[in-house]
Amino acid sequence: MSIFAGKTLMITGGTGSFGNAVLNRFLRTDIAEIRIFSRDEKKQDDMRHEYQAKYPDVAHKIKFYIGDVRSLESCRSAMPGTDYIFHAAALKQVPSCEFFPMEAVKTNVIGTDNVLTAAIENNVECVICLSTDKAAYPINAMGITKAIEEKVAVAKSRNSRNTKICCTRYGNVMCSRGSVIPLWIEQIRSGLPITLTEPKMTRFIMSLEEAVDLVLFAFEHGQNGDILVQKAPACTIGTQAEAVCELFGGKKEDIKVIGIRHGEKMYETLLTKEECSKAEDMGNFYRVPADNRTLNYDKFFTEGNRKAVTIEEFNSDNTVRLDLEQTKAKIASLEYIQNELKGIENIAK
Repeated sequence: MSIFAGKTLMITGGTGSFGNAVLNRFLRTDIAEIRIFSRDEKKQDDMRHEYQAKYPDVAHKIKFYIGDVRSLESCRSAMPGTDYIFHAAALKQVPSCEFFPMEAVKTNVIGTDNVLTAAIENNVECVICLSTDKAAYPINAMGITKAIEEKVAVAKSRNSRNTKICCTRYGNVMCSRGSVIPLWIEQIRSGLPITLTEPKMTRFIMSLEEAVDLVLFAFEHGQNGDILVQKAPACTIGTQAEAVCELFGGKKEDIKVIGIRHGEKMYETLLTKEECSKAEDMGNFYRVPADNRTLNYDKFFTEGNRKAVTIEEFNSDNTVRLDLEQTKAKIASLEYIQNELKGIENIAK
């Protein structure tokens, strides 16, 4: 029997790719109910019909709630009886957030505060907030608002009573909403050259299933105020593009470099140098505990941390680097890719 036996899980932004991945992992377990909380009624209706057709014996566990994390009352109305929350609702497209930063603030910052406020009021056992590598040393509006989301979560955890609050920080999740791989597949099939921004750019890569592993780890092993990350490998965007070309018959020599977009970085960071100095190695994961000192700094005395002077950050340039064959194997293992290779339509999430 798992810790989720007979419990109710709410997924904010539950109609997205992350929400679907978490739902698929939990649906056939001993969990009692899964609440999909989102503002898109069309996606909810599509999702309802999809799961009724695919899993008629367990689809009754899924309950749909129309709502918006931007509204505290909306969060409150869906919260009673919830035991666990995976908070995945977000504005996450980097260019969109660059052009509409206040919209990112409303969803990523205020929305997170609303979800956590309602969760604490309703004595929810645990909330996991989805964050991103772009929150470490952020340079774009998406990363900045996600960094503030993390600060809000850690601050709330100091007075969350019986509610455990953790953040999980991810790199690029392949074939999730906004991933470049489906675009490349479409370009190849349309006879167009693959377009990429900068071939030497590096990115962490993981599957949706690996991303869900981190969620489960956080639910079971995270402590209040933690930020948890997975030890993900990385590859260059050029290598990733070549791997997709080899899998789908694209012409590598026709790859077109279009230049870096608004707010993009050459590499991403999962743990800053400062976080690495206090991170706990937990096998396949790192745990960064919250700094729970108060504002009364005169009560604390430290001689400094020599380790922080010498330690490196954990980024997509210094993690395990996958070569072309390794990258191709990782991409080919994805259910989305296997469906595409077999000609099975993937439902857009």
